[in-house]
Amino acid sequence: MLLERGAATAAELGAQLGLSPAAIRKHLDAMLADNLVEARETPQRGPRGRGRPAKAFVLTAEAREGFPHFYDGIATAALRWIAEHGGPEAVEAFASSQVTALEERCRAAMLEAGDDPIARAEALAEALTAEGYAANATTIASGGQLCQHHCPVAHVAAEFPQLCDAETAVISRLIGTHVQRLATIAHGDGVCTTHIPAPQCVHPTAPPATHHRTEDLAVATTVRNG
Repeated sequence: MLLERGAATAAELGAQLGLSPAAIRKHLDAMLADNLVEARETPQRGPRGRGRPAKAFVLTAEAREGFPHFYDGIATAALRWIAEHGGPEAVEAFASSQVTALEERCRAAMLEAGDDPIARAEALAEALTAEGYAANATTIASGGQLCQHHCPVAHVAAEFPQLCDAETAVISRLIGTHVQRLATIAHGDGVCTTHIPAPQCVHPTAPPATHHRTEDLAVATTVRNG
């Protein structure tokens, strides 16, 4: 009713629903507590009567998010238009631009992570979780693994993997090493999984073989005399 009317008082809602004022207020109090509605002063028309002016109730933006929407469809249509008029390069440029702000926020949250790729992956997981990605990082035999259990653009990325590629590039830059995407929610996997190779151990270079000068001369003499 509030979605259709835009705003309504408790009395108006009660009259239309056939509920008592007490019952209506009980529902409205619960919706106020859940941040689903907010109360506003109603404009006064004519002489003001006795008592407090009635309040009108309207839906909050959070409540409106609970109704069906077509955001994914609009985003996909927009990317199709970009691809048609600008080609694949334009889609890649758009995808890169979309993750710029995310990269800056995560980089700021990782300032004290140090240089170790695994430690940076753990810090990045915390930053991504704060962004709504429900991420975690674990250590495995071959290095580390960053898992994202939620993808806000999964339906769109299913058709335009450039979005996943741009995100992977951000992860690589933030961690400071090459990474490999092993699975994505957009392609039907349960989790977006990124592998972080362990730092390669640098083995000291073996010194060149040392030849005894006397042996070299002996061989040379043998060749000449032969």
